[in-house]
Amino acid sequence: MPLPFSFIPALLPRGRTTRPTHASLTPHHPRHATPSFTLPQRRRHHFFKPLRMLHADSNAPRSSPISGKTVFVLGGDGFCGWPTALHLSEIGYDVVIVDNLSRRKIDVELECESLTPIAPITERLRVWNTLSGGRLIRFEYLDVAHEYGQLLELIKRERPVAVVHFAEQRAAPYSMKGSRQKRYTIDNNVNGTMSVLTAVAESELDVHVVHLGTMGVYGYGSSGGRIPEGYIDVVLPSGERQSILHPAYPGSVYHASKCLDALLFQFFARNDGLRITDLHQGVVWGTFTDNTMRHELLMNRYDYDSDYGTVLNRFLMQAASDLPLTVYGTGGQTRAFIHIRDTCKCIALALANPPQPGDRVKIYNQVAETHRVRDLAALVARKTGARVDHVNNPRQEAAENELDVSNQNFRSLGWAPVTLEETLLDEVVGVAERYRHRIDVNKIMPSSFWNKRRAAECRAAPVLNSNGQAVTGSDGGGGDADGAAIDWQERLMQQLAGGDAHKLERVRAALRGE
Repeated sequence: MPLPFSFIPALLPRGRTTRPTHASLTPHHPRHATPSFTLPQRRRHHFFKPLRMLHADSNAPRSSPISGKTVFVLGGDGFCGWPTALHLSEIGYDVVIVDNLSRRKIDVELECESLTPIAPITERLRVWNTLSGGRLIRFEYLDVAHEYGQLLELIKRERPVAVVHFAEQRAAPYSMKGSRQKRYTIDNNVNGTMSVLTAVAESELDVHVVHLGTMGVYGYGSSGGRIPEGYIDVVLPSGERQSILHPAYPGSVYHASKCLDALLFQFFARNDGLRITDLHQGVVWGTFTDNTMRHELLMNRYDYDSDYGTVLNRFLMQAASDLPLTVYGTGGQTRAFIHIRDTCKCIALALANPPQPGDRVKIYNQVAETHRVRDLAALVARKTGARVDHVNNPRQEAAENELDVSNQNFRSLGWAPVTLEETLLDEVVGVAERYRHRIDVNKIMPSSFWNKRRAAECRAAPVLNSNGQAVTGSDGGGGDADGAAIDWQERLMQQLAGGDAHKLERVRAALRGE
């Protein structure tokens, strides 16, 4: 009987108790080392290209204009960092991943794993280093925010041409979960950025810093027209015209940390002459790239929970699992979106087009398109037959907003972004269907609230369907924030049952493990 793919993580080596470094992964000099091991052949499901044996890709390019140039990918084990590291390695860079594996530790804290099983970082790299035709990725276990001396030493030793900075806590809901998570987000994100900039300046090397920011630094109000790329032209009271950094309107502690990053970039570019590119990225959707599909152990994360799951990925997971699509509030929030494949391509374009010494910070809006959340829910519902329900919004934000964004900087470099094509939606739904047995339904509904008032209103309010009618059995019945007449888990079970008493009992039994 074939071994189910879901059991593969149980067969992988247990996590290290010591701090792995590139020396433990590649025993010789990384540019000359040859893998001396053979990985076991494992069964693959239909998302992965068939491999008769694990071997180097004979079609991989052997040389390129950027061969031999070292790039650090800080946070390279994460959702955006991992596929980007593979892409940069594929096109010729010598990639060093620097990560303290904090995202994996947050999985333990939240008691919720990626929908897709994720191999240990050493196992991931062994597979890539075997398949890549000699393009080895190295790994340094390092806390960028708090191990400054080691970071500076690493930069001086490796002399990278660029540092790609993903090493930040990336979820707005998690940053609002409680006082500890708020403080951690600022500590990790701002200290991490400060360490990177200070180390690059102190090294006296010409290192291009590329930072993954967020569209959320602009807020979701109006700039009086299309949101420009980082800078806005203003007329001062004296009548003088100036181009200034766009005003910041953060909507969470996470977004506030990115706004603080932006101020640090302005200072270090002006004071120390650092070459810096800041990418204001939209909401990422999708999970696979061509490289992560080359083997199941290269698979990327798929976060579906209410803290880390991005809205479109969460909708697609719910649809694939016969769960209602949960739209927050009216669903009138307009957001910018980008596919994970385009994240990788845009990082490569930014690396190939750095600012010149003495230039101001180069800012790109890294977005493909904008959509209202309720329109996305309607699209997924039409495609899958899923029901759409509305729940009170846990966020403190406007119920409706417009969003018109300029992305001409990347467009001028020849970027043709991926848009919401049905084939790609099919791919993501297929992933969710394949791993639906890994879903913990208790992690789907909001568990982080922007303030106490939002928490109380969310816990007490009924769940509404797309017609604005209360879903049967979902009436919150008032009560305090911690003890509504129907608690959060019970409301979720009733929502899943859709008023069917027999189905409700089966859902309860499933949650009890019966």
